[in-house]
Order: sequence, then C-alpha cells, then structure tokens
Amino acid sequence: MATFQEQERSEYAWPSAKDRQIIGQRTTRIDGIYKTTGEAKYSSDLNPADVLHGRLLTSPYAHARITKINVDAAKKSKGVQGVYLFADAAVGSEIRWQGRELVAVAADTPEQAEDAIAAIEVEYEVLEHWVDEADVEGARAAGRANENEAQTAGDVDAGFAQADKIIEGHYGIPTITHCCWETHGSTCVWDGRSLTAYLSTQNVSGTPGQFTNGLTMKDVDIESTEVVCQYEGGGFGSKFAADTWGIAAAYLAHEAGRPVKLMLSRATELQVAGNRPSGYAEVKIGIKNDGKMVAWDSVHWGTSGVGGGGVSTGVTPYIFTPENTRRQQISISTNTGGARAWRAPNHPQGCALTQTAMEDAAAALGMDPIAFFKKNLDIVDRAQHPDAATVYAKELDIAADLIGWDQRWHPRGQGGGGAVKQGLGIALHSWGGGAHPSSCMLKIRPDGGVETYLGSQDIGTGTKTIIAMAIGETLGLPADAIKVNVGRSSYPVSGGSGGSTTVGGVSGSNRKAAVEARKELFAKVAPRLNASADQLEARNGEIRVQGTDRKLDWKQATGLLGVQPIEVMQTHRGDEPGLTARGVGGVQIADVSVDTETGIVRMNKYVAVQDVGTIIDLLTAESQVHGAVIMGIAFALTEEQIMDNATGRFINSDMVNYKLPRLGDIGEIIVHMIQPEDGEVGRAEHDRGVVGLGEPPVISPGAAISNAVANAIGVRVPTLPLTPDRVLAALEKGGNA
Repeated sequence: MATFQEQERSEYAWPSAKDRQIIGQRTTRIDGIYKTTGEAKYSSDLNPADVLHGRLLTSPYAHARITKINVDAAKKSKGVQGVYLFADAAVGSEIRWQGRELVAVAADTPEQAEDAIAAIEVEYEVLEHWVDEADVEGARAAGRANENEAQTAGDVDAGFAQADKIIEGHYGIPTITHCCWETHGSTCVWDGRSLTAYLSTQNVSGTPGQFTNGLTMKDVDIESTEVVCQYEGGGFGSKFAADTWGIAAAYLAHEAGRPVKLMLSRATELQVAGNRPSGYAEVKIGIKNDGKMVAWDSVHWGTSGVGGGGVSTGVTPYIFTPENTRRQQISISTNTGGARAWRAPNHPQGCALTQTAMEDAAAALGMDPIAFFKKNLDIVDRAQHPDAATVYAKELDIAADLIGWDQRWHPRGQGGGGAVKQGLGIALHSWGGGAHPSSCMLKIRPDGGVETYLGSQDIGTGTKTIIAMAIGETLGLPADAIKVNVGRSSYPVSGGSGGSTTVGGVSGSNRKAAVEARKELFAKVAPRLNASADQLEARNGEIRVQGTDRKLDWKQATGLLGVQPIEVMQTHRGDEPGLTARGVGGVQIADVSVDTETGIVRMNKYVAVQDVGTIIDLLTAESQVHGAVIMGIAFALTEEQIMDNATGRFINSDMVNYKLPRLGDIGEIIVHMIQPEDGEVGRAEHDRGVVGLGEPPVISPGAAISNAVANAIGVRVPTLPLTPDRVLAALEKGGNA
C-alpha cells in the first residue's frame, strides 16, 4: 500500500497548511447561539397545533407468550383518537425481552393516553429467561451459548514454548446503553397529501423509505414523505431507523388526521432503543523478558441480546497482533433488548480486553508500560494506516510529556503510603473513519449570498460549522457568510452520521462543489480584471489577480453573474488523497486516585492525543475528543446495564440508577490534536486529508483507566465499571493475580 505522501493528490485537495485561511482554526459553532437561547427546536420540543400525544404499552416480562390482549377499552377511553397494535401484539406472540413494544395510543392529552394504556387488557404465559451475560458456564448449561470455531494464526503452542513468561487473566466489560439525552421518537404530520416526520435521527436521507415501507396506505409513498431533523439530542449510533414506534406515530397521524408526537419514555429508551454488547475474556499471553509478545490465546464471550452475538473475534487482540495468535468467541443469547452500533462498535470492548492484559504483562516483567507498548509497535495493525507505528510512537511521547510520565509513573502498587493511592495507565486505539457518500447543491447568488443544501444532519458535533468552513476556505469568505441548509430529506442525499464518516463526506462534497463554483465565478470575473481565470485567487472576501493589486470585492464579483446564480451539484463517494482519507491512531493516559478504604476511584487528569489528518475546525475537533473521553469515563467507572437474574428485568432503566458521571467526576482533560508543529509526523498527517473523529477517542478510556487503577492499588480490577464494590473485592481477593 502506498503511503499518502506517494499518492497523487486530488485536484480538490485542501490547501497546504501555510496557505489555509480558515480551516485548522478554532471557530465557534454557527448554531451555538440558537442552542444556548433555546431557539433551536429538537424533535422532542415540537408541539404543533392540535397535536395528539402518543404513549406505548410494553411488555413487563423478559420472556413470555401473550395469551390474551384486548384494546377495546382503550379505544373507548376519553380523548383517544387512535390505537395501533405492533406486530408482536397478537395472541400466541412470543415476547423475548422486557420493554418490547405492543400497543401505541394517541390521545388529546398525555394523561388521557396514559389512562388508555392502563385500560388495555393483556395476559401472559411467563416463560423461562436468561439474562446473565457474564456466566458462560451457566449459559452453556442453559443452551444459550454458541461456540464459534477458534481462529488461529502461526503456531500458538510453539509461541508459548519460546516465551520467558506466560501471563493469564480474566477481563470484562458489560453491556451499556446509548442513553441518548433526547429519547428516540418523532412528531408525525399528515396533511392529507404528504407525510412529514420530525424524527430524532442521525440518518435524514435514509429514513423516508423506511416510513413508506412500514406503512400500507396507498396515499403514502416516497415522493410524498419527508423526514426533518434540524437538531438531534444524541444518537451515538442508535438512531439510523424510523423504528416501529416511528411507524406507529405516522400511522396514527394518518388515521386521525392530526399530528402525533410519540417519544419513548426513559425506561423504554434504555430497555429497547439500543445497547453496546458485552465482552468477557480469559486471556493468556506469552512474552519474552525484553517485553516482546510472542503468543496470544483468548476465549471471549458476551451478548448482543436475543440474537447472541457480542464482541467480534476480529478485535481481540486489539491493534497488537502477535505472530502466534488464537482467539475464540462464544455468543450468548439473552432475553434483553438488541444491540445497535455504539460509538466505534467492538473497539472499546476489544481495547478493554486486550490492553489491560498487556499492561498486566508489563507489570509481570516490572517494565514501564510505555516501553512495553513501544516494544510491540512492530506488530500493530497497518490495514488502515501504513504508518501507524510511527504515529503511535510520536503520540506516546507527546502523551507521556503532557502527563509527566517520567516524573510520576511508578511500578504497580507503589501509589503512595496512605489509604489513597495514585496511578497512571495508558491505552492505544485506531479507527477507519473514511468518508460516506454525500451530495450537495451549492449556490452563489448575484447578490453575494452563498448557500448549500444537503440531506445531512448536525447531531450536535458541529457539522454545519464544518461545512461552512470548507466552503469559506475555498471561496475566501468567513464561515458566517455561508448559509448551510441540512436536516431535510428533500435536500440532496447524504449519508447517515455513523462510522466517523460524516465530516469526510460533507466536507468533501462541499469542497468539490465550491471549487467548481469558484471556477465558474473566475470565468465571469477574469475579463473584468484583464486576466485569465487560472491567474485568479479568492482570499479575504476578494477575487484578485495573484501577485498584483487588481481585484474585486466579493459583491462586485458576484454582481457580474447578472440574474442567474451559479448552481453546482457535486457528490463525494470515497477517499481522495489530500481531500479525505481513512485510518487514525490515538494514545490516551489516565491519572487516577483510588481510596483503598472506600473503593472510590477519582479522575485527576486525562490526556488524549489524537490524529485525524487534516483538521477543519480545531475547536470542534477538541470538543469531540472531550465528549468522547467523558463517555469513556462513564463506562469505565459507573455505567452498566444491570439485569435481575430472578425476574429478567432491567432494574436500573432510569436516570436515578443508571449512573453517569457529573462534572465533578471528570477531572482535568487535556486534548492534543496532532498538528504540523509536531514535526514530520504532524506535517504528513495533516496533509493527507480529513479523517473522521467521532468515534476513535471513546475507545481507550476503559483500558487506560483500568490500567491506572491497577497501577495505583497493585491489583487488577478485572471487570468494568470500576465501582467501589469491585475495587474493594479485587483488593481483598488480589485481582487477577
């Protein structure tokens, strides 16, 4: 594979670092004022005139069969304007997880809808369930375990035979939910001719067809259906579908002839709207005395819900793959809600199961973990980025310097003489982050106005700002001079916001459109400036002849268009060297304090060093990393789905008991984005094009924080989250030792 330096750059490649006017700077989000003032309206904020309020009846059981269901009383209940039965709401239907949606009602008021739900008669035959994702032996005995064939590379037995030390341990990371601040749902409006779904979604262009496929009315088709999402309150991979409750809202709106608002309750949101699969593993590593890993053998298990699944085999061992490797996955079927993509699917689990074991190996040798990780950089995965080892080495040095590693790291268990111990831990991660297909329509008007239209969505990460900066850089205008129109499926098709592909996709299509529009504008302006089009440049709100003082300001230049605006449609479908690329690496180091009397873990400082190629908006890039690290701290210290084995119920499906960190639990977060000033690595990375950032920085925290705790207290707490009871139990038992 050729490195990015060797590839021919796209004609649309971003300007070199020295020639950039806007991109790479810290630019405030253009929609920030609307959000802070409350002018921004999310799907859950919408209350059209005459709106009906939707509510759901869901199953209280993890596994049951419906023996009776009667909705007649609900239909007759005061204020009820419609009742919708889901596919599983029939006598004889088997319910396979708590929270499974059965009936939706729409009524004049929320209270009337709740009364109608209470009036529905349902009887169940309760069946046996299994919800214990960690008990692999119990799952085997219950017939819930599917053991996949082991995958082997090299000669594993020979690898262990040549090892100077063999390290074995147990590690685990439980199921968590997406926990979107704005729950799933929509407000659907049928005006007699068309359906508009104000859907909380990260997939504006892709969901209209899901609505029409889910509805059977002859007067509802793809041409008459529009999805709108101007602002979305979190998705993290779970909001790509219209979902059954979205179809229910659309059906009820059509039947009642009135808007219907149906947002999931918090309990239902946590139970059925998506989760991140669990992973537990028994790991065995063979190492040489110099720290070189020569063999890996692991068996891991977990669940994605009823369908089994769990963490894929391909992410263990994570990033580092010794020549002699054997890994096996056991898929456990549980009576729990199904998994959906959660930021960097499989990677946080793979990292937590792998790099904790690696730090245990370093500790067994008495070796500095950074030296241990560097010793094994020759076996890092180069599939996405051929220069990964070089980038990681640089990032390890930067992170170590920012945390004060040389001054503050200590061998495991030597974290202080009192009850409170301090420790440091590291982890590395990677991600693809290419560009999704994206189309846009860019217009330059004779009055100087510039607008772009695309069916993308700004899900809170600054996408609109990125688009404005990409166009502004190309046309020589400030970002606030660009009007960005997103959030409607009637606009040109753009991909869903997933896989860290949005920024690459939307910046790519808008950069290409702006370049083509600039060519047309230059052709109009060149005769007036007595120059050829290829002599012109757009900078600082002017079109000018390079190297001369001949110029027109932006409005003078666009005034030459007459009455016809420039309109350019462009599509970006994949990586183009210098414009967009894929493959990033990051290094993170956690600094924690652990009270060995209470088991409480406190975050002191967290350093995140991240490569994302060309950075468009440094401010939003740093913000993305901050947000990801906070989510990582959550799943490392407090966050988990807790199932009751006796009843099969999700017993913490509320915001009182589903524990998330508060501001005081986060500590100091230091973000360092790889930049040209970081030497050859920084310059090369920054020139290869935009790579996605949404997911990679959320991968490492579980491993880094677990490693820091182990460094502090001298024993491994084998399973996340690192709650006080688990910390105290590990201290009493001796962890994985």
